[in-house]
Amino acid sequence: MSGLYNEEMLNTLQAGATGLLTTWGLAPDAQVSLLNISENATFLAQDTQAGTRVVLRVHRPGYHTRREIESELDWITDLRAHHIVDTPEPLTVAGGGHIATFDLNGEHREVVAFAFMSGAEPSPDSDLTEGFHKLGAISARLHNHARAWSRPEGFQRKHWTWTTTVGPAPHWGDWRAAMGLEPKGAALLERTSQRLRDRLAAHGTTPDRFGLIHADLRLANLLVDGDRLGVIDFDDCGFGWFGYDFAAAVSFLEHEPYIPDLQNAWVAGYRTVAPLSAEDEAMLSTFVMLRRLLLTAWLASHAETPTAQELGAPYTDGTLALAERFLSTPG
Repeated sequence: MSGLYNEEMLNTLQAGATGLLTTWGLAPDAQVSLLNISENATFLAQDTQAGTRVVLRVHRPGYHTRREIESELDWITDLRAHHIVDTPEPLTVAGGGHIATFDLNGEHREVVAFAFMSGAEPSPDSDLTEGFHKLGAISARLHNHARAWSRPEGFQRKHWTWTTTVGPAPHWGDWRAAMGLEPKGAALLERTSQRLRDRLAAHGTTPDRFGLIHADLRLANLLVDGDRLGVIDFDDCGFGWFGYDFAAAVSFLEHEPYIPDLQNAWVAGYRTVAPLSAEDEAMLSTFVMLRRLLLTAWLASHAETPTAQELGAPYTDGTLALAERFLSTPG
């Protein structure tokens, strides 16, 4: 593995996280193991003596500021306090606050900890319609809370707009660097990007359709345990279109023939909690294309991650096929 998260770096990050165990009241010899690599490196700490399991997230440098991380945890804390969603508790460090740091080559690396949540990621090979009905209702509760919540002073999270996703100032890199992308395909995606810009501008960013969202409700961030559908990883939460939360939920599945069924289930679940206009529903396919193009850029800029290595250039080919279909659809 090459890039930011090569084996040497992962060992260094694990050692740094291990050195902070007592900050959260864990035994210094608790077992720490890698859970996954995505935007950040996430580890599981198991204190067998205390019977405690804690998830440690070591933040990627240069992505979120400390205030942005604190703001994420502020939202989670309020969501939990009002029983809006089942999501793990952010753990407090000794002395107060939620963020610990260790030094890596003169650079502070922020680390946060969450209580362990049981459950399994939904399988894309299973029937997901019932789960998407639940997820639609959960999304509506999140959006209702976001509209009504008086955010703490200094609250800061990124904005997910055309400009910052697939436009000139992308948070996750330039889709033009997509793996295996050739000039003909690049021209197709350029036309797609411009169509997205026009549709999103026409849709607008009024408070009824644009606000604080989770922004990454994909299967990997859902935990099923019996009838409970838990949501984890608010690391990408920020200001975007509420309908984008559906698009994020079908990440890496956008080409599957059952997506219309999942959309219908999500919309039906959403409407059990909050209204969703026909116009907003009609925009969901646009958000799916936006998310797909964004993920195509993410894979290129995070080539060291297992997800990028598994999907590779064929994902770009799939993006081109979806773009052709998107451009051929009136609207």
